[in-house]
Amino acid sequence: MWNNSGMSLRRSSLAWGALAVGAALAGFLLARHLHDANPQLTSGTWFPQPRPVGPLELTGDDGKPFGHAKLEGAPTLVFFGFTHCPDVCPTTLAQLARITKASGVPGLRVLLVSVDPERDTPETLHQYVRAFDPSFIGATGTKQGITQVAKEFGVAVERVELPGDTYTMDHSAAVFLLNDRGQIVAVFTPPFDPDAFAADLRAAAPRLAG
Repeated sequence: MWNNSGMSLRRSSLAWGALAVGAALAGFLLARHLHDANPQLTSGTWFPQPRPVGPLELTGDDGKPFGHAKLEGAPTLVFFGFTHCPDVCPTTLAQLARITKASGVPGLRVLLVSVDPERDTPETLHQYVRAFDPSFIGATGTKQGITQVAKEFGVAVERVELPGDTYTMDHSAAVFLLNDRGQIVAVFTPPFDPDAFAADLRAAAPRLAG
């Protein structure tokens, strides 16, 4: 036969059990909500968690220092390339000009990070990116600075010597999507379908603002 003390203990155990079940259910529902809230991309990969980008020591195409703060305040598509690129870079930038317009994402920028500091001065880069769209921006820097930012994004870069005492640059052709806090939230890899890419950006737009 239960005494009052035993009955109180049983009620207490049941109450704690109910709280534990409730907490577990709440955690499950929250995790499911966060998962469902992530945009479902058809042409890119959305990261489960935003990836921070470390300090940058670059120079913008306006000749001014370009640090991490320049990546904040608006969503950005980041592409690594160089002005002497014969095909991949101009093709990609032309596609990005079309994609950004079609997406309709407010404030969306395109940043070209040069992997060729020897030839890409800020002035050269400025003229090059503006030829694709007046809103495009560029950044260059020292070899060390560019190596560091490429490492931050996981981009492979290699100088390839060519006949005639010249060279080209081999580099990854991925396009990275950053939120307005300068964090990497998605990556798109070629070949790019401009229509699908633009649709993915529209789907991602609600998650790009801090």
